[in-house]
Amino acid sequence: MILKKKTGKLSILLLLILLNSACSNIKKDKTPWESLFDGKTLTGWSIEGGKATYKIEDGVIVGTTVANTPNTFLTTDKLYSDFILELEYLVDSSMNSGIQIRSNSFPYYRNGRVHGYQVEIDPSERAWSGGIYEEGRRGWLNPLKNNSEAQKAFKQNEWNHYRIEAIGDTIKTWVNNVPAAYLIDDKTANGFIGLQVHSIHKEQKEGTEIKWKNIRILTKDLARYSKQISVKPIYTKNRLTDAEEHEGWKMLWDGETTNGWRGAKLNKFPEEGWIIKNGELIVLATGGAESTAGGDIVTTEKYGDFELRVDFKITEGANSGIKYYVDTELNQGAGSSIGLEFQILDDAKHPDAKKGNHEGSRTAASLYDLIKASDEKHMNPVGQWNSARIVSKEGHVTHYLNRTKVLEFDRGSEAYKKLVAESKYKVWSNFGEAERGHILLQDHGDRVAFKNIKIKPLN
Repeated sequence: MILKKKTGKLSILLLLILLNSACSNIKKDKTPWESLFDGKTLTGWSIEGGKATYKIEDGVIVGTTVANTPNTFLTTDKLYSDFILELEYLVDSSMNSGIQIRSNSFPYYRNGRVHGYQVEIDPSERAWSGGIYEEGRRGWLNPLKNNSEAQKAFKQNEWNHYRIEAIGDTIKTWVNNVPAAYLIDDKTANGFIGLQVHSIHKEQKEGTEIKWKNIRILTKDLARYSKQISVKPIYTKNRLTDAEEHEGWKMLWDGETTNGWRGAKLNKFPEEGWIIKNGELIVLATGGAESTAGGDIVTTEKYGDFELRVDFKITEGANSGIKYYVDTELNQGAGSSIGLEFQILDDAKHPDAKKGNHEGSRTAASLYDLIKASDEKHMNPVGQWNSARIVSKEGHVTHYLNRTKVLEFDRGSEAYKKLVAESKYKVWSNFGEAERGHILLQDHGDRVAFKNIKIKPLN
């Protein structure tokens, strides 16, 4: 009997030793995580967008839907560029939500609308949780329609875990440790992190909740902690997004060759003055003279009604332009080909900013020499990319700079004809009124880069 008691005590002691040894062998997470939520207050966070509410319950952030209000975001006051983010969330099966990263809200952009990358929370049958959507701009960039494993990773009515890596132009996501999205895109380099409470439709119930906890971020030594991901990357540079392809967009430049383009006064692409480098179509600096080096280039096709998008980047003091409804048979002599022009200019350094038939009508995004772009326009600094958008439909034309409308006019209207009659274009009969014409990128002797050149024919 005594022997049994001793044996029992020895067994318990041995078990404790083994358990202690096992615990000591478990690797502790030494990753230098920084908590974004202290579990008690919303210090360091602000609400943007709509009027949904956020509160704290038992160390958890709880967002609650409110009727008749747009999407609402609880956003970090601090902006982040490169980082690794992990968090957990619990969402009602009737809700759509998301985690904003590298997102922003600017007064000049759609009255402060939140825009930027969103890692989707999608409990619907579509099951695209972990996919990458661009809120307020391009829509779906990396849907999960071809990743069945990730679609099955989300757990209905349970806590789910996200890992999000945003490093350089690469964004990678995991849902409950299952690889989900892999996006290569350089549109936005930094911004806030946000927790979304989506707007609700009339048939949806007000007061539905989504919860978040264990929100932590890593911003240093990222190469050491970054993980490999076993899904195929999606590239957006000089390619159509999923949404654009669905909407009928076409690439106007393939990012690699001169296919689809020629010199405005040539039957082939210029042999000098233009280069293709790192997915950029670049007109070189040759002293600032108009069309004296490689010359303007135009599309081989002509277009009638269209929507055009072009990203451009200027150098200091640069001058260039995007022309449309160009007739290359006009002005075969010196100078640029003739057409309506979305002006590209360094307003601060180029003297043309103070010239023009109407004061300011040669500034960036203006209808060159005819209509000045709005003073509310926003132009990114020299060396950063800007986005031009031109929409022409049934005679009505609109210019946008960085997604903000800066002017509009009607081709052929009396007001338009009066402007032309008072300008240098008066020597060209029916200037800018052609039914169809080429798209042109201008050589004005200054280095300017172009990429993501896309068109959607509207007729």
